[in-house]
Amino acid sequence: MLNLYHSLTSHSAPALRGILKRRLGRGKEDAARLPERMGVPGLPRPLGKLVWFHAASVGEAQSTLILIDALLTRFPDIHVLITTGTVSSAAIMQQRLPPRAIHQFYPLDHPDWVENFLNHWSPDLILWMESELWPNMLRGIRTRNIHCVLVNAHMSRRSYRRWKHVRETAAKLLSAFDLCLAQTEQDAGYYTRLRAVAVRVRDNVKYSADPLPFDPNALTALKSALHSRPVWLYASTHAGEEDMACRLHTELQKTFPNLLTIIAPRHPERREEILATCESHHLTACLRGPDLVAPSATDQIYIADTLGELGLFYRLVPLACIGRSFSNDGGGGHNPIEAAMLGCAVLHGPHVQNQQQIFAEMNQANAAQRLETEEEFLVTLRHLLKTPSDLTELQIRGSKFAQDKATVLVQIMKDLEPLLIDCGIMAENKP
Repeated sequence: MLNLYHSLTSHSAPALRGILKRRLGRGKEDAARLPERMGVPGLPRPLGKLVWFHAASVGEAQSTLILIDALLTRFPDIHVLITTGTVSSAAIMQQRLPPRAIHQFYPLDHPDWVENFLNHWSPDLILWMESELWPNMLRGIRTRNIHCVLVNAHMSRRSYRRWKHVRETAAKLLSAFDLCLAQTEQDAGYYTRLRAVAVRVRDNVKYSADPLPFDPNALTALKSALHSRPVWLYASTHAGEEDMACRLHTELQKTFPNLLTIIAPRHPERREEILATCESHHLTACLRGPDLVAPSATDQIYIADTLGELGLFYRLVPLACIGRSFSNDGGGGHNPIEAAMLGCAVLHGPHVQNQQQIFAEMNQANAAQRLETEEEFLVTLRHLLKTPSDLTELQIRGSKFAQDKATVLVQIMKDLEPLLIDCGIMAENKP
């Protein structure tokens, strides 16, 4: 099957260019860097040892920053390459990458494009985040005998059901990885049954993340603009959730007339759609925009249509609902740890399958609150906004949970040591 895939994709360049052209028209590609998606490097390779991280999109990329910082701090002579496949993740990387780390767009899985990418960058070690598996790239990695680790490995039940029908293909793909560090026991079981090697459970590296960055001046400005208004945040929203936020606001303002609801969409380019949703509910909305406009006293909805500012808003508000847990697309949830570690109380809907383990553990520890319906969402928000003592308790439990989980990075770094030694990054006798 993999040989057939390789043969078919060898003739796929016109189709793949067509896909890129359509994505460019929808704002999903960067015109100036489109050649990178076809394996043409946009930068020279740094001299010396190079560790390549691949992360599909925003969530994985942010997790990757944790490991990047740890490796660069411990090994001052190495460089890091990180690849992602989305414009939004690239923007965040450009803002947050440390010195000695560079970003490139990941090439589509055409054999020639993959070969060109690997020949140019020639990484000494590869850390592949979560679960995106591209056959031609993994084939090239395996052929070159490059050490490769699957970090934060996750597999949904649905994906496992598909892969188990082609176990031999799955085993061949997974043979590119020297080590598989799974998020949960369930993930580890799936990968083991698909014959991945050296599978270990290491929790989620997101637990070891540094707090999201923020601009102190921006925080001061927003606090001044809010005065003492009650406020809550719907973070990383997807389609359908902004409409819900507006309905909730309409009901809540009967109890809290000067309430401000902040909506931080996962995809800021949806700003006009969200504005229209607010208008349909007859609510006054304000865009933060590139000028970082603060809400006025008459604004009811504040749309935080900027990238990389969740750290600011988690510090500003006392509680947040984590997006894509009530969305129209079936949901999956986003990372709640980022909010909890900043003392922001965490609420979420029922659809959190992409972050199931994190939310399940937080719920068990009473460090987050699960909401099954919109009515329950409304009742909970009203109660927490009216009862500061209960809100404070939820904030404290969330913060303690995040602190207790912060040792994952230490475990992962220990797992990597034999490979770091073997590829010459780390001396065998180095403590």
